[in-house]
Amino acid sequence: MSTDTTASAPVTAVLGLGAMGLPMATRLSGAFPVHAFDVFEERRTLAAEAGATPAATPAVAAKGADVVVIAVRDQEQLESCLFGGGLVEQGAADTLREGAVVVVTSTVGVDAVQAVAARLAEQGVHLVDAPVSGGALRAGTGDLLIMVGADDTALDAARPVLDRLASTLHIVGPRTGDGQIMKTVNQLLCGIHTAAAAESLALARALGIDLDRAVDVLGQGAAASFMLADRGPRMVQQYEVAEDGTGGPELRSRLDIIRKDMNIVVSLAKKAGVATSVAAAADQLYQLAMSQGLGAQDDSALVTLLSPRTAK
Repeated sequence: MSTDTTASAPVTAVLGLGAMGLPMATRLSGAFPVHAFDVFEERRTLAAEAGATPAATPAVAAKGADVVVIAVRDQEQLESCLFGGGLVEQGAADTLREGAVVVVTSTVGVDAVQAVAARLAEQGVHLVDAPVSGGALRAGTGDLLIMVGADDTALDAARPVLDRLASTLHIVGPRTGDGQIMKTVNQLLCGIHTAAAAESLALARALGIDLDRAVDVLGQGAAASFMLADRGPRMVQQYEVAEDGTGGPELRSRLDIIRKDMNIVVSLAKKAGVATSVAAAADQLYQLAMSQGLGAQDDSALVTLLSPRTAK
């Protein structure tokens, strides 16, 4: 950064205004000038209402930006935001200035983030590998866990933005990809714990136990976990869905996202030569849910695969 003013209030672009990107843009707009892009106009409108300046393309959002935060679903969306393609006409790389830093908050895997970093480096743009954990509510309050892989130059440039988003910031290592590795390990546990919560509540339901009571009891003992506390109540709400599809829990974490993450877990473990049989079983459960058309639903819907709503 060229001046102290810029360092303390970097011009920031947020690309991707989904479940995580929009609350992050909202949080950042309370402290920095923020330009926000999403392929859907209604998401850009919501960002504008939160104080950000909407942009019709990633290139427009990134023009003049010091830091570009990317919050997308997968590798394909990451590459289209930066280099164009798909629904994106002009990627951010077309207007990124030399010395700018791109912060990848998405879980896309080691190979993907390293490939993108190499392309950006050719035009003098830094990359911070910074996948996040904590969910949408914590994103909006700056209470995220962020796992970072980056060298000191890139990290220093992105630090004001990272500090605004995170209550816990772990510098895992200096390499691009170190953050993705740590997030993959994190997602191994998250995916298993969510699947285990679904299995336990499906069993409780089949045996005639009130599910609200089951969640309460399990949450107070050795079986407690963050995923049980977070997904458990939403799993209970899955059985409140009416015949017309109304009711049920708020969509907060799509099932196809955790399926994508578990695929990264299993693939990386295989590459490392480490047996992860429990994670592989959970991955297959998510794949089964995908085949039953649950991919676009909240991942708490997994419980209905194991104990269908019509079952008594």
